[in-house]
Amino acid sequence: MSRRFINQLGDSETIEETFVASEKQLRPNRNGNLYLQLRLADRSGTVNAMMWNSGERAYRSFENGDYVLVSGTTQVYNGKLQIILNEISRADPSEVDPDDFQRLDMVQVDKLTLRLSEMLRGMKDVHLRNLAECFLSDEDFMDRFSRCPAGVKNHHAYAGGLMEHVVSLMEICLLVGPKYPELNLDLLLTGAFLHDSGKIDELCYDRDLGYTDEGQLIGHLVIAVGYVDGKIREAEELSKEPFPLHLALRLKHMVVSHHGEYEFGSPKLPMTLEAMALHQLDNLDAKIHSFRQIIQEDVNPDANWTVYQSTLGRKLYKGP
Repeated sequence: MSRRFINQLGDSETIEETFVASEKQLRPNRNGNLYLQLRLADRSGTVNAMMWNSGERAYRSFENGDYVLVSGTTQVYNGKLQIILNEISRADPSEVDPDDFQRLDMVQVDKLTLRLSEMLRGMKDVHLRNLAECFLSDEDFMDRFSRCPAGVKNHHAYAGGLMEHVVSLMEICLLVGPKYPELNLDLLLTGAFLHDSGKIDELCYDRDLGYTDEGQLIGHLVIAVGYVDGKIREAEELSKEPFPLHLALRLKHMVVSHHGEYEFGSPKLPMTLEAMALHQLDNLDAKIHSFRQIIQEDVNPDANWTVYQSTLGRKLYKGP
């Protein structure tokens, strides 16, 4: 029997299926009784799950990142689908089809990587092109860059999501940049490529998604600046000439300011045309992806509106 994916589930359905587990917690309820809470995922999305009257035995029967076989009943609570579990156990990985849990397959990732390389190698600025080449020729960096998610819960939160987001953002830059001749398009493209590069060390993604110690203590903005500094030195050694200081400063400024606001984690606000453009276009791609995912995963597929989204403070209109 073919599997049912999370985005195919509705309210009050009995389910017995395999998912990837993450964020497991053993928590007390108001009466002090323990229950298990976790996130379940497949290639179509994620869903919260609870097992009432649970304990250490169920909690220790699997690890975050494991395939788990669950049985239970779906329900809609506060406008969101969740699963109330009756049973949960670690599944045999040999009996699982990995494609059921990968939003992007290797063919798609390879196509994205090729397009990324084409855009970077097509830049006219020799210094930025040489810098980009130092990243592209770093096999370890590119392997992790192609596997990394763009986030843990928000936009592009799946393996390969960072590559998908960056390529989409760079395509937008190529469309928008020529409309504004004052923008340095090559600098904008390089900033789009590197703005989230620190996430390859900020996040852990070999099994479940989460934050590394380095990610918690330092964060991807600082990590990315370190990568830029290191590759600039490498580019200088290969080209036998100094990398222009003004380009280095403008590029690193784009990285540290791309969140756009102090409250969103940027230590600096955008102060150049390219930094402002990167922030706005990055936000555009992330928001459209998030809105599209909310609409696709809405628990009432036949309704004109999604359920209320507390993080956005609104419902989203889907149309008839």
